[in-house]
Amino acid sequence: MALELRQQLKLTQQLVMTPQLQQAIKLLQLSRLELVESIQQELLENPVLEIVPESIDETVEAPKKDPAESRFQSVNVEEPRQLHDSEWQDYLGEFSSISRQIQGRDWEIPEEGMSFEARLAGKSTLIGHLSWQLRLSALSERELAVSEVILGNLDAVGYLCESIEDIAAMAGCEAEEAERILRIMQRLDPVGVCARNLRECLLVQMDELGLDDPILVSLVKDHLEELEKRRYKPLAKKFKLSMEEIKHYLDCIQRLDPMPGKSFGSEDPQFTSPDVYILQHGGDFIVVLNEDEIPGLMINEAYAKELSVHDKGVKDYIQEKVRSAHWLMKSLYQRQRTLHKVAESIVRFQIEFFRHGVTHLKPMILKDVALDINMHESTVSRITTSKYMSTPHGTYELKFFFNSALGMDDGSEAGSESVKAEIKKLISEEDPKRPLSDELISQLLKKSLGVNIARRTVAKYRMALNIESSSKRKAIF
Repeated sequence: MALELRQQLKLTQQLVMTPQLQQAIKLLQLSRLELVESIQQELLENPVLEIVPESIDETVEAPKKDPAESRFQSVNVEEPRQLHDSEWQDYLGEFSSISRQIQGRDWEIPEEGMSFEARLAGKSTLIGHLSWQLRLSALSERELAVSEVILGNLDAVGYLCESIEDIAAMAGCEAEEAERILRIMQRLDPVGVCARNLRECLLVQMDELGLDDPILVSLVKDHLEELEKRRYKPLAKKFKLSMEEIKHYLDCIQRLDPMPGKSFGSEDPQFTSPDVYILQHGGDFIVVLNEDEIPGLMINEAYAKELSVHDKGVKDYIQEKVRSAHWLMKSLYQRQRTLHKVAESIVRFQIEFFRHGVTHLKPMILKDVALDINMHESTVSRITTSKYMSTPHGTYELKFFFNSALGMDDGSEAGSESVKAEIKKLISEEDPKRPLSDELISQLLKKSLGVNIARRTVAKYRMALNIESSSKRKAIF
């Protein structure tokens, strides 16, 4: 067969991910804070895009077909009318005189001109708190240098991560000198910081408090593992103590702080702002999107005049920015519209939850919502990622409403989250001296909910709720 060159025309269909489509998909899965940051970044990069002023609603002539769509549209911005000097005086009123402003501010305290952040005191850190105490001590410059090395090797709760030999090598001193400085630092506030393990931390605190009882010291020094596993009877037999005396020693140990540096944690609390509010009106539930921090966007049509310029580079640049702004506003509207439809579908499927609480949560999967709103499962998965819903029974992540099913005696199904809630309720109401075993919880669930659940499934749900086993929950005193 001879080799030859040949031209051939072939028609095929191919799905191409355009940059605009990738942007729309990305906006779906962004959380509320990430979405606000993305919009602010686009506002910085795109000069055509602007935030709709609050007073601009009166200049909008087009009818609003959709509340979400009306927040992302082009708006004609009117030029402000020129005011004469006399009109400015009438407009400013008592603030038209500069001397009045100066006289009016004489009584103000200095803090009123400061920002809110400037009035707040900085949060103290563990390293800063220890460094402040070391600078007030009688340590020499060389000893302070060694202490700085020790401070640089502390973890978040105040424990020393490196061995004393490594500390001495990094500080360029002898191990004995590093050990001596370490013992000084362990007596700083909070007492027990810079310890190498839990046992040393507790012993330092006991020594500082004057708790020198030989039995108490032996319990912490040699039998800490037995105390952790609640093996009290062998300890009582070994030290010839009654259970009441063992309880007295346990109370002394529990008053100590096993993590002395935890109170100086540098992590700030993260507050969750719900994306959707479910409000009850009579017997119905209304879906309201939270758009407080999401700004309304518009395109300043003053740039449209620049499209008539003869410079092709300027014209192409403005056209590209206008197209990008239009696509962003369309993607934002589509995101809010999809979120609203998914929230309405969740309310329809989980109506019993909104009426009665977590114990009435039904099993549901992504496919159920996707078929209900005529969308793909991947779209539902993206829009429910990192989104939260405020309900009459608390704030939950949207993923919370999608849970697996457990069979019941009558042939129906119960949601796994409702079973977890029932397990948590049973354990909270149990007798501490006679805690419920996983097998007994399984039998109680069958009586109360009529659900068929195995003991190992109860154990799995209990571990997911961070609840210890019955042997560790048992109180012997």
